[in-house]
This record gives sequence, C-alpha cells and structure tokens, in this order.
Amino acid sequence: MVYSRALEKLISALNKLPGIGPKSAQRLAFHILKSSGEEAGELSDSIVKAKQQLRNCSICGNITEKDPCEYCRSDNRDRELICVVEEPQDIFVIEKTRGFRGVYHVLMGALSPLDGIGPDDLKIKGLLERIKKGSIKEIIVATNPNVEGEATALYLAKIIHPLGVKVTRLAHGIPMGGDLEYADEVTLAMALEGRTEIL
Repeated sequence: MVYSRALEKLISALNKLPGIGPKSAQRLAFHILKSSGEEAGELSDSIVKAKQQLRNCSICGNITEKDPCEYCRSDNRDRELICVVEEPQDIFVIEKTRGFRGVYHVLMGALSPLDGIGPDDLKIKGLLERIKKGSIKEIIVATNPNVEGEATALYLAKIIHPLGVKVTRLAHGIPMGGDLEYADEVTLAMALEGRTEIL
C-alpha cells in the first residue's frame, strides 16, 4: 500500500517507539489523523513540553522537573537505603507498592556484553560516589530478573561488598495467585532458593 509522504513519516516515527510494531504504528497514525486538530495539537505540545521541561535528577537519575527530584529532596526518605533500578520508570513501579521508604539510583540500563554495554556505559560510578560520601547501610538491587539483570546484580555485589555495605537482591519466585503447574523451572528454582521461614 502506498501512503503519502507525511503519513509514511508519521507511521515511521510511531514505529520507533518501544513495543510499537508496524501495524500498531499504522493504527495509531490513523487514530491521530481522525482526532481533532485540537487533540493532535495537545499531543504534540505535551511531547515537546515533556522534552523541554523534564530532565534526569543529578543525584539518582530519576526523571524530574526540579533537580534534585522529589525523592532526593524529601526529608521523609531513608537515605541509608538505596534501591538500584535499571530505568527511571522502574521507580514508579516500586513506589506503587508503598512499601519502600528509601532513595533510588537509576543505572540507565543493564550490563549486556552482546550489545556492547559494559560497566562504563551505566551510572555505576555515581552510585559508588554516593556510597563513599554517605552513611549507606544497604543497597537493594532491583534489576530485572533476566540474564542482563542478574549479571548487573552480581557485578554490583562484587564491587560494593568491599566497601562494607550490605547488598541485597529482590526476591524472585511464584507470583501471588499463580499455580505451581504453570511456573517455569528457573522461577521455581529461584523460589526454592529464596524461601523464607514461616513465623
């Protein structure tokens, strides 16, 4: 099918978004074209304003309008406890639990030698500087439970332990409401390894 140059450009731009394949990009493009000029303008303006007004926190790397971010500025956060995440959006996921009262550090990715991402490509140096400056008691490594996340967690533990700081990893296992029958072997093995005593 042949599209006009403007429509092709819009579909191509939308296709570059994560998780958006060619068909989804095409659907979104036609949805935008069907919307009113005002709605399309609001979408365009919000993208431009977000790019202009948002930045990464100079302390933790979170996305923020004010630097430092609200978590780094807050007097109600436990500064002796740092949760290390791969991306800024991971902070929002952890905050939804309402169970963490420490501060954060965003690595901006995970170690992936196959993709050419090594320790120098991540914000590990900033984390080490924070540990050396402050009275950090524990680092919680909350990287994704995949090969890259595990490699990153092991690397962080190796370089942080000599600094005398406790390093912990998020527990992995069977999700609440899940059936053992449907759990894969790796998840089950991790659940067995990370088992806790029932009190």
